[in-house]
Amino acid sequence: MNRIIYILSVLLFSSVTAFAQTVNIESKRMQSDSIRFVFRGDFGGKYNDNNGKYILQIKSSIATQVKSKDLNTIYFLVANQDRIKTMDDDFNNSWFLHLRANHEITNLFRLEAFVQNQNNKLLDMKNRFLVGAGVRLKLVSTDFMRLYMGNSYMYEIEQSNSVEKIFYNHRNSTYLSFSVSLFNNTVEAISTTYFQPLYTDFSNYNLLEQLKLDLSISKTVSLFSLFDYSYSYFTPTQRRQYYALMNIGVGLKL
Repeated sequence: MNRIIYILSVLLFSSVTAFAQTVNIESKRMQSDSIRFVFRGDFGGKYNDNNGKYILQIKSSIATQVKSKDLNTIYFLVANQDRIKTMDDDFNNSWFLHLRANHEITNLFRLEAFVQNQNNKLLDMKNRFLVGAGVRLKLVSTDFMRLYMGNSYMYEIEQSNSVEKIFYNHRNSTYLSFSVSLFNNTVEAISTTYFQPLYTDFSNYNLLEQLKLDLSISKTVSLFSLFDYSYSYFTPTQRRQYYALMNIGVGLKL
């Protein structure tokens, strides 16, 4: 019985990360104004030992942003790794890589293009590759509040660990992002909602709601709390999938 509870606790703790990574980009963007280079790293972990049976999870991510000399083009890179290990099993060693370019046409209108690759066996994802392009609209921009809306076309190639088949999909991705900065940017809250249906079948979709709170301790160190809710209507194994995640960690910004 203890063995069953032990395994379930691993799965519940570990199965909450990878799908968020498919779209978890908005909270990584950096509002750096005229600063051309920004780097941020987030690190967190968990260790649980029960009579010698341990659960170890290490999460790390980096995000870096580079702007062109005229500040109209932004190049953005995000890389994540999530390692989950017990005394008997190596449950997961997932990774995620996302590269995006953003070019400002007007103060309202921007063009975006991106590529993405990831792996996570807990979500039956042997390999997932995305390439896409679209528009991003700055609907509201003040000293303490921002509101963005984006819409993109995505070409998706996905391989499953349990199904000997490669899936080729054409998806639409629409998102709405709202951020608020308070107390001289000491506290920042970002809320983002994504909707990603197939063009041929809008009932086959991915949905993600994300809320991130960031508390700056100094110019370089911050504490963050991240809440994700994700729902996938269809997966390669033909089953619906959802999860909720609460994550707390430490961030480093240079």
